[in-house]
Amino acid sequence: MVYQSPAGARDLLPLDVAQKRWIEDRLQQVFHRWGYHRIITSTLERLDTLMAGGAIDRSTVIQLQADEEELGLRPELTASIARTAVTRMAGTTYPQRLYYNANVFRRTRETNHNRQQEFYQAGVELLGAREWLADAEVLLLLAECLNEIGLNQWRLVLGQAGIARSLLSPFPDAIQDKVRTAIAHLDRVTLETMPLSDELRSRALLIMDLRGHPADVLQKVASLDLDLPQQEALNHLKSLIELLNQCFPVQLGQSDHFPLILDLSLIQTIDYYTGIVFEVVSNSDQARILGQGGRYDQLLGLYHPQAETIPGIGFALNIEDLHQVLLSNNQLPQQTPASNWLVVPEMPQAYAAAFAYAKTLRNSPHLVRVEVDLGGRKPDIIREYARRRRIHQIAWIKAEGLPIIESLSLTKG
Repeated sequence: MVYQSPAGARDLLPLDVAQKRWIEDRLQQVFHRWGYHRIITSTLERLDTLMAGGAIDRSTVIQLQADEEELGLRPELTASIARTAVTRMAGTTYPQRLYYNANVFRRTRETNHNRQQEFYQAGVELLGAREWLADAEVLLLLAECLNEIGLNQWRLVLGQAGIARSLLSPFPDAIQDKVRTAIAHLDRVTLETMPLSDELRSRALLIMDLRGHPADVLQKVASLDLDLPQQEALNHLKSLIELLNQCFPVQLGQSDHFPLILDLSLIQTIDYYTGIVFEVVSNSDQARILGQGGRYDQLLGLYHPQAETIPGIGFALNIEDLHQVLLSNNQLPQQTPASNWLVVPEMPQAYAAAFAYAKTLRNSPHLVRVEVDLGGRKPDIIREYARRRRIHQIAWIKAEGLPIIESLSLTKG
């Protein structure tokens, strides 16, 4: 029906917006403190840009047709930022620290036709830094973001895409994607019923079980045959975990180490990651994935005019999921901001004076919210309106332009 929002979309009412802005403003303060600068990319992109060389499933992109060009709504921001960085920021000095706050659109495979398809994200991309020290910066930045919005009950699930691919390499090409999908969804039943040799089935189940306390997982991995690049990646992973534990601040009621689960079976649905991958999960009764990210050292080369490889790492936080968790903790604003003043012209001859007085109030160096009464209401009705809107001050404007100030009690009697 024309008076309803489209399937998969929703409207944000003023209180929703105030709560969303509360989260976004605090995240933005952290991004600024760490030296990140905001970037805004196009909501519409060419379809081949959005698919990132096949790393993003075409079926998840909401597609549009414009003349002879296939376009789509961005399902995430990293591919768009990678395209922008190498085509519009030529000659830039690296490392480049960028952040975003934007909506994304994803077609889901759920059968429910009202399944949400528009989402809000805030995140960062650190471009041009290859070493694991850059990984540490991004994860510590992520931890500070969560601390800034007052979220204490969370954990980071950390994997390594290169090691995961190496562990999957012995499986036949024809079945490797099915094994990968089963591991990604922790589907033990499917793995046990696949047409695999006993050796490969045991290997698949072992990969799925490479999850838990970092020291225990690293001990299990030590028994596997890794090639030299993946052994180096494992050493970097050990160094990263050690540094995170050294840097993570001891906070009241928390342990003295980074809240980390090492999961070498972690496989993201987006396939451009080459190094660490991670998810942030809430520790609430209904665990939510609050954000995700990882290292992508080949992605920018797909868009670079000379195919130059520039490393990158980033994360995206899911604003809706943060919103729901913080709502349950009673940490978000419970009301929209109240106006400070209501300016009331007492007669038509006072209209111009009322707008002029309102302008004077609004010119304060600090934000002052001022409403002008638009006429036709009796004084008692105006006062009741102000009480309901939590407005403390009323300025009654006389015909000659002089204000009479009334300080209003917000409780009757």
